[in-house]
Amino acid sequence: MLNSVEKLQLSTVGCWFCGLSASTFKGYYAYTEEHAEVWRGVLRVASEMFGSAVRTGFCYWATDPIDNPEYDRFLFDYYQITGELPQTTTAAPLKDQALTNRVLELFERYGRVTNRFSVLSTDHLNQIHAAFSPEDLMGVELILQGKDAPTAKAFTGRARARKEKLRASGQDPAIAVPEGWSTTIACVSGFLVNMRQGRLQLVTPVPGSERWPLGYRIVAQRFFSTPDEFREGLDSIIDENMLESPPPNRPIRFRGDLQYEAGDDCFHLRSRKVEHRVLDGMVPIPVGHLIASGNCTASELIMGVTDGASVLAVADLLDQLYAAGVIEEDLDDISLGRTG
Repeated sequence: MLNSVEKLQLSTVGCWFCGLSASTFKGYYAYTEEHAEVWRGVLRVASEMFGSAVRTGFCYWATDPIDNPEYDRFLFDYYQITGELPQTTTAAPLKDQALTNRVLELFERYGRVTNRFSVLSTDHLNQIHAAFSPEDLMGVELILQGKDAPTAKAFTGRARARKEKLRASGQDPAIAVPEGWSTTIACVSGFLVNMRQGRLQLVTPVPGSERWPLGYRIVAQRFFSTPDEFREGLDSIIDENMLESPPPNRPIRFRGDLQYEAGDDCFHLRSRKVEHRVLDGMVPIPVGHLIASGNCTASELIMGVTDGASVLAVADLLDQLYAAGVIEEDLDDISLGRTG
């Protein structure tokens, strides 16, 4: 699905906890006649390809949407074409209060998903309450993000860099993050579109690590300048990366953050919050053990453990594990198995 659309080049706010390490603001995607035509074309292509799933998208990523003075015009186009008004999160609701009011008015008319203001300090909270009435804030969730706030910060991006810098200098690196529990603020798997750069990426969340410090993995990337090129990029990424079965000639192994434990005619896979129990008694050699060792491809595993009669059963098990998301796909990671 189309998850996130960027119309800015980075952010002016510079939140210390930014999990996506937004850098210095470099400009925004103006709502010109040419840009509006491309934007609406991109939305139409996405709607045709993904149907109602496109309604879950939003129009910012590592940016503050209020940095774009025409943000509300893009929002309204999104609503007109998809039938859904995207949710808005901003740390700068006071920067352009007229724009913020227009966004809130759109929500009052067409919105269903609550908007959010990131509150950076007690003074910031007081200023928000002075500028907006209780009625204005009925559709807004206030997220307390100050340094003394109880909200836990994902150990990714700028928060990760800040903690490591403090630790290196011998200072107290304490941030409201459970030690050793890498997290991410990237809450979507899907397509990330940067309209200003004409860039299309397929992304998926991962625990923040040295390899993926921003907490998401870039699976594939294309560039476009027209809606037709955007469609071509989507088609090629889907064909090359969204497979129904494990690639037969690539190594097959479990995700690096999962702990494997063999059982009686079964095996267990444990993450920090979820445990999977998988039946594994269809062939004499445990399939789970072979996957955990990571020494064979999917086709080698199937042919090596079956006598012919069990081929389909083992292949089906691999397909189920792949669909459940427990098979590692990031095989280019030389530090596979470590989360940094």
